[in-house]
Amino acid sequence: MKRTLASMIMLITIAFLFAACNDDAKQSRNSEDRAGEQKEKTEENKSANKTDDDLEEVKKNDSTEKPSKEEEDESSNNQSNDSKVNSDTLSEYSADEIEFARVWLQIIGNQDIEELNVYHTSAGEQVNPYEETSVDYPEDVITLGGGIMADGIVTYSGNGDGTINLYDVPSHWPSEEQIDTSMEEYTENIVKNTEKIYIETGNDEEVTALIKKLNIES
Repeated sequence: MKRTLASMIMLITIAFLFAACNDDAKQSRNSEDRAGEQKEKTEENKSANKTDDDLEEVKKNDSTEKPSKEEEDESSNNQSNDSKVNSDTLSEYSADEIEFARVWLQIIGNQDIEELNVYHTSAGEQVNPYEETSVDYPEDVITLGGGIMADGIVTYSGNGDGTINLYDVPSHWPSEEQIDTSMEEYTENIVKNTEKIYIETGNDEEVTALIKKLNIES
């Protein structure tokens, strides 16, 4: 009888211990599950916050780099007004007159001349009209010169695309005794070694001032 009672007590004790172990294990798993859920929520919050920060940064960049519509409209209006002013300033002059003044300003640069003379030379005429041995121009050319020889000269042909072919014609022709070669070879080198130059628009007021000094020879 005593053994039976002792055995029953032992079984009850073991049952309680087993139940307690199960409760501990269950609580441990629940604790781990809650910790895992909390970690996931934390990561999700971090990801959401990072996405919001990225979007905010993009908005800041867009705001910094892109001008407003009002600024774009104002810039466009200013450009249109500038273009209109430039167009109005030279609108009363011909394209040739504007070209003569711009070429002179860029190549010679001397604005303090009393007059700007324009001479046309046809293809087939001599480069040096004072020497019979001179070669001829292969194309029509224009010569610009001031009122005196010291003002300098420019001899060129236009290409119709904003560029010119510049001929290195001297303002004062040397004699054959003053050069190391014949006049034929000297003038041939001038024709063969032209320089292609793009002519800038320059300052409209300076262009206008020179146009008013033009003396175009027929």
